[in-house]
Amino acid sequence: MELDNIDFQILRLLTENSRVQWKDLGKQIHMTGQAVGNRIKKLEESGVIKAYSLIVDEMKLGLSYTAFVVIYMKTANHDSFIRFINNQNEVVEAHRVSGEGCYHLKIKVNSQEKLNLFLNKILDYGNYSLYLSIQEIKQRSPLIAKI
Repeated sequence: MELDNIDFQILRLLTENSRVQWKDLGKQIHMTGQAVGNRIKKLEESGVIKAYSLIVDEMKLGLSYTAFVVIYMKTANHDSFIRFINNQNEVVEAHRVSGEGCYHLKIKVNSQEKLNLFLNKILDYGNYSLYLSIQEIKQRSPLIAKI
């Protein structure tokens, strides 16, 4: 699907508020709500819009520790590790990377004890380096910056 300027405007506005009504979104870009809805459906069907999400204040949920973990695998078979991280609620992002390490994980936990338990499980798959977040400076969708 080739996107035009209107599609990018719709995506930017949905990124800011995915619960906006089509009619209100249409007013902002000078289209009818039905026309906006048709474009959104095409964006969903083509896979440009994969899902809608909710951003939660993790600190209010007690998830006060954010850690970045670089994983150095001890085996070339990564399947069991991938299954492991997909089943861990602590892991909020996981990336296979080039450069230092094999994987970079972003994890959120509510205590140092939970962090230690998670790190002990990692040792079954390889070694790690740990970086603790002191303060989140920026969180933004890359789409907003692009448009």
